[in-house]
Amino acid sequence: MKILFAAACAISLLVPTFAASAKSTDRNQDMTIDAGAQSGTLVGDGKTTLSQGVVITQGTLDLRSSDAEIYMKDGEAVRAVFTGKQAKLKQQLDDGSWMDASADRIDYDIKAEVLTMTGNYHVKSARGTNAGQKMTYNTRTGEMNSGGDGTRVRTVIPPKNKTAAPAAATPAAKTTVPTAGSKK
Repeated sequence: MKILFAAACAISLLVPTFAASAKSTDRNQDMTIDAGAQSGTLVGDGKTTLSQGVVITQGTLDLRSSDAEIYMKDGEAVRAVFTGKQAKLKQQLDDGSWMDASADRIDYDIKAEVLTMTGNYHVKSARGTNAGQKMTYNTRTGEMNSGGDGTRVRTVIPPKNKTAAPAAATPAAKTTVPTAGSKK
């Protein structure tokens, strides 16, 4: 199920610099899908519904949601929707750091390569954070759109060198102001 890895890759790119990528060796690992219930088909056309707590792991990828729907067309996954309060994703990036993301709904259109996170989404990595109510990210072009619908979006980018001491303050030049009765 390359869909889930693709979704994880897309989410890992949502942080402010868009430079990090999901751990590339994860796609060579077995994928385990664990749910309380599963119904539908993973072949032909149709939809598979996973419910009662969905846990998907593949290498360092760990995706958890209350429910998930996988849509199939001609035997290929074309869309995956993860829902819950909140759907959560965690994965190690190739640089060794970790990325965490959550939203009430994570919808990945595989054919269009567009990821949409809605409902209190939050993406966090060592490179920064981004949060809001709705974000759409095109994994092919790198274009990201969020906000603009009356809600606020917040991006925080940490300094590159957190251990650097703040610049020393330059002492203010002494100014002598004449006082009443002085001869200056």
